[in-house]
Amino acid sequence: MNRSVKILKFLLWSGLAAVSGITLIAASAYLYLSPSLPSVDTLRDTHLQTPLRVFSKDEKLIAEFGEMRRTPIHFADAPEPLIKAFMAAEDDRFYHHPGVDIMGLMRAAVQLASTGRIQSGGSTITMQVAKNFFLTHERVFSRKFNEILLAIQIEQQLTKDEIFELYLNKIYLGNRAYGVEAAAQVYYGKSIDELNLAQWAMIAGLPKAPSRYNPINDPQRSRIRRNWILGRMYDLGYIKQADYEEAFKAPVTASYHGPKIELQAPYIAEMVRQEMIERFGPETYTEGFKVYTTVDSILQRSANEAVANGLFEYTERHGYRGPVSNLNEDDDGKPIAQQEKDTTAFWKKTLIETHSTGVLIPAVVTAIADQSVTILMKEDKTDHIDWDNLKWAKPFINVNAYGYNPKQASDILKPGDLIWVRKMPDGRFRLSQEPQAQSSLISMNPENGAILALVGGFNFYDSMYNRATQAIRQAGSAFKPFIYMAALNKGLTAATIINDAPVVFADQGLEGVWRPNNDNMKFNGPTRLREGLYRSRNLVSIRILRQIGVKRTVNFLMKLGLPEETLTRNLSLALGNVSMTPLELTTGYATIANGGYRVVPYLIQKVDVLDDTVFEANPAIVCRDCRKEGTPEKGFVSEQVTETTPPLTEDETSASLNILNEAESVMDSRVNYILNDIMRDVIWKGTGKRARVLERHDIGGKTGTTNESKDAWFVGFNPDVLTSVWVGKDNFSTLGRWEFGANAALPIWISYMKTALADQPIRRLPQPGGIETVRINSKTGRLAKQGDPEAIFELFRKENTPKTVSEGSLPSLEESGSLKPEDLF
Repeated sequence: MNRSVKILKFLLWSGLAAVSGITLIAASAYLYLSPSLPSVDTLRDTHLQTPLRVFSKDEKLIAEFGEMRRTPIHFADAPEPLIKAFMAAEDDRFYHHPGVDIMGLMRAAVQLASTGRIQSGGSTITMQVAKNFFLTHERVFSRKFNEILLAIQIEQQLTKDEIFELYLNKIYLGNRAYGVEAAAQVYYGKSIDELNLAQWAMIAGLPKAPSRYNPINDPQRSRIRRNWILGRMYDLGYIKQADYEEAFKAPVTASYHGPKIELQAPYIAEMVRQEMIERFGPETYTEGFKVYTTVDSILQRSANEAVANGLFEYTERHGYRGPVSNLNEDDDGKPIAQQEKDTTAFWKKTLIETHSTGVLIPAVVTAIADQSVTILMKEDKTDHIDWDNLKWAKPFINVNAYGYNPKQASDILKPGDLIWVRKMPDGRFRLSQEPQAQSSLISMNPENGAILALVGGFNFYDSMYNRATQAIRQAGSAFKPFIYMAALNKGLTAATIINDAPVVFADQGLEGVWRPNNDNMKFNGPTRLREGLYRSRNLVSIRILRQIGVKRTVNFLMKLGLPEETLTRNLSLALGNVSMTPLELTTGYATIANGGYRVVPYLIQKVDVLDDTVFEANPAIVCRDCRKEGTPEKGFVSEQVTETTPPLTEDETSASLNILNEAESVMDSRVNYILNDIMRDVIWKGTGKRARVLERHDIGGKTGTTNESKDAWFVGFNPDVLTSVWVGKDNFSTLGRWEFGANAALPIWISYMKTALADQPIRRLPQPGGIETVRINSKTGRLAKQGDPEAIFELFRKENTPKTVSEGSLPSLEESGSLKPEDLF
């Protein structure tokens, strides 16, 4: 008995000593390590590294930038089976321990001793939060002890649900996915609440080893892990047997899903990325910025389609350049002897290795019929191309010539040809080829400069070069409205007679003698200013600029906001011999479209981080109601002063509009109104007549073509939408002898504007005070006699109305405001 008591005492004292020793060691370690531990208070305000996301104004995802894919969720939004799956896999006693689970550590030790590996880790969910937020992954004892100490502190500071929420959003789950929502998107292309039990268990199995148990890389191993978790859930009473058996038998359905891009606008995305870097620096990629742009998703899709179709139409007009290659022939065109089985395998391999470009799809011609071909595409898909989608392919000779129209499919293709096709709206495939030309489209709200849609080229992924904002191209005749605006501002009228006849200039700003000509090499003689613009007569534009003066015109255009460095100081300015980006030209046109106000283009409407808005655009906006009706705007730059010109008055903006960032008026609204009216005639009487198909009397615009057809333009607008289209080649070579703004750029503009103006009411700018409509003779520009058969109505500023009646002869040069005699031939 005494011996037993002694043994019991020994064991008791030994146990006490061991506990005391462990306590002493723990206390010493705590006192040693605790000063270096981070404060867990920061967890309440933690900001998870989240990528930059770019959205349209109607919240369609355009792009995502950043190394980590993460979409934080609230704990309340996490599905209950997902929570249970993580508890079964990592910490089933999470809601019962103080941050450290002694039983869990003992179970892990037993698993390690019995099986040589640990299925459920010894670290609790709280310890994993401590490690992921504060510690490195270094495998040393001190890190583990710090993990335990931090876990205890975290449990004292945060609720269990708050800890679990941090865990669900922080953990790495493979394939750049951080957090459960990102994992659901990456592996299943769905939100976390749209998954099923088997998929939740699959995700819950990833934290232990994201690479080893990755369902994409190793479906078999991930399935074993998933089923083990399902078994644990069943054993713990989290799920019913029927649910367990159904999930256990479920196949592994995971596959990689990139960011769910809802709107293809890569040029927009890159512009936003660059502006965000300028504003916020490197943190742009990690702070979770949500950028809401001014882009309309419907209009952007229409712009994408219009540009692509317009370039395809251009390339088809010039003939077929032939297949990419023939897979049945070697480099010398000699047949390659292969068995049929080997040939098909080679075709399929080539298709896999050939990446689609834009809307173009690679295909191999497998058979030729009389007027159709059979094609093989990726994933063993077969289809055919009928004659309607083949017959355009006359052989390309050069940009100005093509061969005879084909009569049968074998005139175009042969078996083994690797070709490009595209799917048409009716579901049929059409023979295609990569366009040799490029295009840009910019659509803007002229009232405030908001960019509604933008395309910078045929395929961003082939060339990130943004032709809308970076390409410096000659404007050609698309620049002429600015010359006419300066002329009207100087005192010429829409009825001023200008001589459209050959002329020779010895201009100091030009090299030697200059003999300009009209595009059609014809001359119309005395021509009203209005007609000179809507028919785009070069000699009329030159004579106008000569009369009003190059220097005065350049100064006027600079006040409108056109870049000074682009404005040439000689008479070639009248023909658009100015080089600027499409965005700069479009911005200049905004002043015409909105009634004479200067606006600045912008793309970013607001930037949010979490629930806070850190930036919101405050653009200058046209406000016509801010001024007295019929009074010239403050700051307008009319150079003509007569006794009948109303005096300038101070702006009397309503007190209720003090916060409005009002756009500056930079020209007489009457001049602008008359110019708008002339530019509507471009559509109904002039070079833009194709746009009559829109059946709208509120749209105006101007075509533009440069020398040798290197650039083709159309810029058109109504008060609500301004859109420019440019077509050209990056190497500045010609588009072809018969390519002009009217047939290369205008069809793209029409296609887009059908969408942009759909269901929109006809709307014109309000007529300002001081405008009079006068009946004149169309030949002389003077007042028409009663019963004059050549009488028309014309708009004038009140002080510029004609005073004399037409007697049938042309007015003198001085009366009409036309040029003094030149050397005419």
